[in-house]
Order: sequence, then structure tokens, then C-alpha cells
Amino acid sequence: MQIPYGEIILRLVLTVVFSGIIGLERESHRKWAGFRTHILVGVGSALIMIISIYGAPISEGGSYRDPFRLAAQVVSGIGFLGAGTILHQGASVQGLTTAASLWVVAAIGLATGAGLFVPAVVVSVLAFLILTYVHKIEKILLHERYQTLVIEAVDRPSLLGNIGNILGDMDVNIVNVEMNSIDRDSDERMIRIEMELDVPRSFNAGGMLEKLANLEGIITTVLK
Repeated sequence: MQIPYGEIILRLVLTVVFSGIIGLERESHRKWAGFRTHILVGVGSALIMIISIYGAPISEGGSYRDPFRLAAQVVSGIGFLGAGTILHQGASVQGLTTAASLWVVAAIGLATGAGLFVPAVVVSVLAFLILTYVHKIEKILLHERYQTLVIEAVDRPSLLGNIGNILGDMDVNIVNVEMNSIDRDSDERMIRIEMELDVPRSFNAGGMLEKLANLEGIITTVLK
């Protein structure tokens, strides 16, 4: 069974678009697996699916080899890559959403490689909307549970690790982290860290802020 090269190129290019949309969202939040990683996972999955369907020759009896045997390895194999994006700091576990997005991108690549464009488009749009808006809806519905911590500090190698240890000891989960440089007249590099926190019911905000203020290099801490 043959497929025109133009069709192959189209499927691969569409996979780049679909995967890139999800990868851009992850990249915008400075996740470990971002734009390039998602595109590579998607394109690789699409190519494997194309090889599975069209790469194997027809047997002498006229029947096709199972086209899903090779593609099935993507579903299980992507778990190893996803596991690499999951971090454990104290009581906090980060990277689960990014690992899930990689798994979805692999599925989108398989669908696009198989020529199932409509499901691939629908899942790409749904995944992007889920990653972009569902968390905001959660924050509105559970506004007492989610809080934002803003820290201005001198940039030091162990700063984020020390902050993570304090939050972990207080059973506070870090949902998202954004870090940017601050332009100030100083010999040392200043940074602004904004963290979205998932706090427990028995949350001691004052105690947390006091512990953070005692860290070396911390200038201001604000909990919103």
C-alpha cells in the first residue's frame, strides 16, 4: 500500500502545528517540556504511525501486518519521557500536567499520522483550552484554596530549592512558577518570583511568610 509523499508531508506538517499549539502553552509557563519537546514528540509519533501503516510490505497471502504493533509502543514508551518531567520537592509534586500533555501530543501525532485529521484537530483544541482556562476556572471556584505568592529577592543558586523546602514542610503545593529579572541599580541580579500555591485548610500564612523572610537574599514577600 502506497501513500503519496505530499500526503506524508502534509500529515507531518499538521502534526507540527497541532503539537506546537500545546507546546507553546507549556513554554509560556516555563515548563521543563516546552515548544520543541512537544513538537518532537508529536512528529515522532506521527512518523511511527505512518511507518506502521504504510512501511510494512504486504505479505504473500495478501493480508497486512498489524499496523498498531509499532504504534502501541509509543503509548507505553511516552511514559518514560513524561516521568522525566515530574519533580518531587518536599510534599510538592510538579510536572504531572506537562507529562499528561506529552502523552496527549503523542496521541495527536498517532492520529494525524493515521490520517484522522478531525479527531486530531478536536483534541488539539480541547487540550489547549484545558491547559489555558480550566486552571483559571478552578481558581475562581476554589479561590480560598489557591493563593499567589510574590517574592522579590537577590538571585542565588539555592534560592528556589530553599523556598520549595519551606513550602513543602507546610504541605503547600506549588502549582506554577514564573521568574523574571528585575532592573534595579544593584551589583547583584534581582529577580521576581511569582508562585501559584495550592494551600491546605490549616494553612499558616503568617508563619510561612516569616520563614521565607528569614531566607538569605529575600527582600519582599507578598501573599495575594
